[in-house]
Amino acid sequence: MPEFDYDLFTIGAGSGGTRASRVASAYGARVAVAEEHRVGGTCVIRGCVPKKMLVYGAHFAEDLEDAKHFGWDIPNPTFDWVRLRDNVLNDVDRLNGIYTQTLENAGVEVIHQRATITGPHEITLADGTRKTAAKILVATGARPHVPSCPGTELGITSNEAFHLDAIPRRVLIAGAGYIANEFAGIFHQFGAKVTLVNRTDQLLRGYDESLRDRLLQISIMKGIDFRFHAEFRGIEKTDEGCLRVSMTSHEPIDVDLVLFATGRVPNVEGLGLEEVGVKLDDKNAIVVDENSRSTVDHIYAIGDVTNRVQLTPVAIREGQAFADTVFGNKPHTVDYSCIPSAVFSHPPLAGVGLTEAQAKQKLGSVKVYESDFRPMKNVLAQRNERSLYKMICDEHTGKIVGIHMIGPEAPEIMQAAAVAVKAGLTKADFDATVAIHPTMAEELVLLK
Repeated sequence: MPEFDYDLFTIGAGSGGTRASRVASAYGARVAVAEEHRVGGTCVIRGCVPKKMLVYGAHFAEDLEDAKHFGWDIPNPTFDWVRLRDNVLNDVDRLNGIYTQTLENAGVEVIHQRATITGPHEITLADGTRKTAAKILVATGARPHVPSCPGTELGITSNEAFHLDAIPRRVLIAGAGYIANEFAGIFHQFGAKVTLVNRTDQLLRGYDESLRDRLLQISIMKGIDFRFHAEFRGIEKTDEGCLRVSMTSHEPIDVDLVLFATGRVPNVEGLGLEEVGVKLDDKNAIVVDENSRSTVDHIYAIGDVTNRVQLTPVAIREGQAFADTVFGNKPHTVDYSCIPSAVFSHPPLAGVGLTEAQAKQKLGSVKVYESDFRPMKNVLAQRNERSLYKMICDEHTGKIVGIHMIGPEAPEIMQAAAVAVKAGLTKADFDATVAIHPTMAEELVLLK
């Protein structure tokens, strides 16, 4: 008889947990994964995927407006939020089914219950069933943070934003990170009056300052309001049925919806981690080593619950590395350097490598190449919105240490550019590449 019921028991069937479980099973391990919500995790069910679909829908607002300059007459277009919402949720259902089927086809047992760690190598399910496993992998992800102030129960988070009955007339978004700016663009394009409130005066901390400034400038030009150095004091419902938000340094504002986008916190509560000796850091994330092993020898953790880099592709790589190392006899670790990322704002921005400020601090002497231009489509559409591309290079070697861009399709262009930065190419390598004309991407090989 086997010593344990499973070789691997994974708690959480998001992107990281799914990849780790599927790959471990392919190596011959007996694997079960427990998921208390829906298979697919934040990204697929209530994050990047449905949000990107809303971004696509929001883009049509400007595209329909611009169409007349390209010869198309589209009289009185109307927007049906419920139709878009339901189409998006139907596709989420489809993806949930695909993720579940993929696990089952790989031989992984999917358990639709909450699981907690109740002893060495022991897991207890919500129905009281006890299971044992040689290795336990915690991949429970993170959830939206909600600030502590009176009336926060009157607001929503990004989780609920996909299920609204209608687009509210006035929206207040708390936060200035990627989720806040993405939903600001979405709600604005769908016709809401958007006010973004932040406790500092910085958007998108971690991205290049030039891009952040450009997004702020464009957002204000579009009609999005910003209130900086503002901390929540409270939310109350008025007699008229709207929400009155009080904050420091500014007058109260009446809105119809408050959306909290003030960061994400690891899902560790009630899992029994500390009871069995798993150490958490000061942000309640699971402390792991380079192989994703916790302070308990047989318990591992990957993805947002470890708060290393909260990105879906990173969680997937961590899951792959874990399964390869522990079950595939192919030990390797994840390289966290030079990770590209994007914000699907309006317009989107993307970056890879060091920002200008980071490069100057690290290298001392750098060369910065820029292109500040109006895309051809914007010119004909009589839209004054300008794009900005930046390349940061080591002055002595010419090696590219960072590329940053804001403009239409910036994330699509960045994916290919990130390969070049990761490979250690130089500005001369870009200069030697023939441009594809006319494209926006050609600006990368023409930078001055």
